[in-house]
Amino acid sequence: MSMPACLSRCRRTSPLVIAVLLPMLLAVAAATHTTQKIACVDRVQYYTSSWTGDRLPDGRPKVSDDILKRMRNVSIEEAWGILRNEGYNNQFEGGWQMIHQDVPVVGRALTAQYMPARPDVRKTLEADGKAEGRIGNSNSWPIDMLQSGDVYVADGFGKVVDGTLIGDNLGNSIFAKSGNGVVFDGAVRDIEGLGEIEGFNAFVRGWDPSFLQESMLTGINVPIRIGRAICLPGDVVLAKREGVLFIPAHLAEKIVKSAEAIMLRDQFGHLRLKEGKYTPGQIDGRWSDEIRADFFKWLEENKSNLKVPQEAIQEILEKRTW
Repeated sequence: MSMPACLSRCRRTSPLVIAVLLPMLLAVAAATHTTQKIACVDRVQYYTSSWTGDRLPDGRPKVSDDILKRMRNVSIEEAWGILRNEGYNNQFEGGWQMIHQDVPVVGRALTAQYMPARPDVRKTLEADGKAEGRIGNSNSWPIDMLQSGDVYVADGFGKVVDGTLIGDNLGNSIFAKSGNGVVFDGAVRDIEGLGEIEGFNAFVRGWDPSFLQESMLTGINVPIRIGRAICLPGDVVLAKREGVLFIPAHLAEKIVKSAEAIMLRDQFGHLRLKEGKYTPGQIDGRWSDEIRADFFKWLEENKSNLKVPQEAIQEILEKRTW
């Protein structure tokens, strides 16, 4: 599991000081409440240090509910392109099976890492969980931590048979706590029951009637790998038919605003093409002053009828960045 925060900080200290302080630090760590063994707040803050806003009690970045709501209208392609321009090239994973094709999952990632079971490690982890007051099987521990707006994201190492992380009972609990769905690099069971939870969706590798076995939970709110993507606790999950995108929390607002501007530009362009007012070359290329003026006039006249919030449209009108 993750190193206690006091020991983590020691890595930047000289060997002599470490030799003197290490016995004392080990004693302090042993006396510290053992929640750091399963989910360490300091480690979450360490990995998400680019975030400067509010945080949840478990240390995850607290991207605002408003940004999450607006993110639902952002397409995978728009957000992916902006992330690539920012240098984030490993945030997308496709090839999912979904309960519903048309129910997006958007929210703050609460991550969990599973590994193939090993008896000695499993015994230690389960003892730690019991000492921390965790209840039931370990695959329910992350669910107990969910809050409204969270998305439970689990690295189940792609296991399908005997890799079903939840059934419909846990699915109902997840939706009751988070109002959201899940993203599992693994499987689920009881698909009929899960499909009856209105508003719930699951992005998974497959379905299987078997129950979870020979898997063990090794970390909550730790960086995880989901296929070819990396997900950090607090990342904004944008899951749609095309696939799943994990958006670093500190870029979420920028992506929403940039994507909204692109959406407005595209909506205007499509309208004018249908009307035959401009040619495809005029719309696809660099806009002339005439088209720009027409676009801003269109925004003024229609800002109360567009999906983008009026305050966001007003910001575009004031800056006139397009």
